[in-house]
Amino acid sequence: MGEKVVAGPFDLSDRQRHRDKLQQCLTGLGRLLEEKRFDRPKNLMGLEIELNLAGADGLPRMLNAQVLERIASRDFQTELAMFNLEVNIAPHRLGGRVFDRLSEELRTSLAYAHRKAGELDAGIVMIGILPTLGRDDLVSSNLSDVDRYTLLNDQIVAARGEEFKLDIDGVERLVCTSGSIAPEAACTSVQLHLQVTPERFPDVWNAAQAVTAAQIAVGANAPFLFGHELWRESRPPLFLQSTDTRPPELQAQGVRPRTWFGERWISSAYDLFEENLRFFPALLPICDDEDPLRVIDEGGVPRLSELSLHNGTVYRWNRPVYGIADGVPHLRVENRVLPAGPTITDVLANAAFYYGVVRSLAEESRPVWTRLPFEDAAANFDEACRHGIEARLRWPRRGRYGGVVEVDAVSLVRDELLPLAEAGLTAWGVEPADRDFYLGVIEERCRRRVNGASWQAETFHRALEKGIGRDAALAATTRRYCELMHSGEPVHSWPVGLPEPVPLG
Repeated sequence: MGEKVVAGPFDLSDRQRHRDKLQQCLTGLGRLLEEKRFDRPKNLMGLEIELNLAGADGLPRMLNAQVLERIASRDFQTELAMFNLEVNIAPHRLGGRVFDRLSEELRTSLAYAHRKAGELDAGIVMIGILPTLGRDDLVSSNLSDVDRYTLLNDQIVAARGEEFKLDIDGVERLVCTSGSIAPEAACTSVQLHLQVTPERFPDVWNAAQAVTAAQIAVGANAPFLFGHELWRESRPPLFLQSTDTRPPELQAQGVRPRTWFGERWISSAYDLFEENLRFFPALLPICDDEDPLRVIDEGGVPRLSELSLHNGTVYRWNRPVYGIADGVPHLRVENRVLPAGPTITDVLANAAFYYGVVRSLAEESRPVWTRLPFEDAAANFDEACRHGIEARLRWPRRGRYGGVVEVDAVSLVRDELLPLAEAGLTAWGVEPADRDFYLGVIEERCRRRVNGASWQAETFHRALEKGIGRDAALAATTRRYCELMHSGEPVHSWPVGLPEPVPLG
């Protein structure tokens, strides 16, 4: 949620006025779609990466304001907590050597940010959840000093009406409570944007939903939280529970959570925006002075500010985005599934896999979503988050007999999805050298059954076997992760374990 908002109290009239404005915005969106006012295809992709700040000891540093002051670049922004940053890369056209160009831009930007953080005895860490975070780190006093985060926290807490309960049962079980949404700040992700026409939007969104489980299986990188080993990708259950406005009674009634996979395949982008209004009360009932329908009547392009702000407080794993560039409206699919890291090469390999396979799946003559029940896609997502590279997924069988079968995630990616990704990247016009290198990283992860989460867990357990205490083992694993992350070599090539003895904790 990057919009600038000003904190302040809301009364009953604010909420009713905001609901009316949301309906006007939705009507305006429908008119823009009917009048075919949206931008033509430009094959544009965008990339955002959320980052952590940690010291040489591997522990979080609450210094984002000071680090951002030193970086002094619009590419870097605050995130929810004081140990978070976000880097935004300008949109690129999919094609040619786009991933190598992105690699160079990211290496330059992150190296600069890391040097600036070093002036404050901190460093940049790309990881799904920083293993050394403790409960005392994730409290409201450590939220970034920005109005929109304060206001969002206050509104979610007020809607909840009681403490948030975290209960994640994985390799170990974590049960605790929080008085704020601060635990959500532990989740640091990569967001992949793809600009699409309204006609292509539903196929791209459906394809993205179908492939989320495979993305997580090969890309999981968040096995620890508060000293506990949980799911291989613990971000989704943590995000869901730490932003859940529903007390237990509403959960029992089947009210939908704001962090949401969804419940059906779609036939229009309008479906998603309409669902967001129908199912979720506004958290931030802020209105501007625009009359969107009058703007359209006069031939202009409305900002639809209320709709966009509300949309940003419904945390779909594949989110619809309305935007305006050069005075022309456009639609994007924002893929929010992947954790940050481990390295720039890994991040771009995950991106190449996603953009390639989504292109192919969206253009199939018998789309996967016509053969895979949505409930299976949702269950696949849960399974992949729990088990990572060892997950088993439901997937439609090819051939005359069809049907949905259970398949090993590694086999699905290697045998079916990687060839689709290769064909998709070729269709985008990505050069073979880029295509083959980055998809080769995914193939090697599958061959060795290694991703960031499996490396973290294995290194942690080897440290425990040496007699190192849990906290010291997590810190040592984090420090080693940081060393290897900055080496730039992809995670499948990392040696497992600690290179030298570590003092007992």
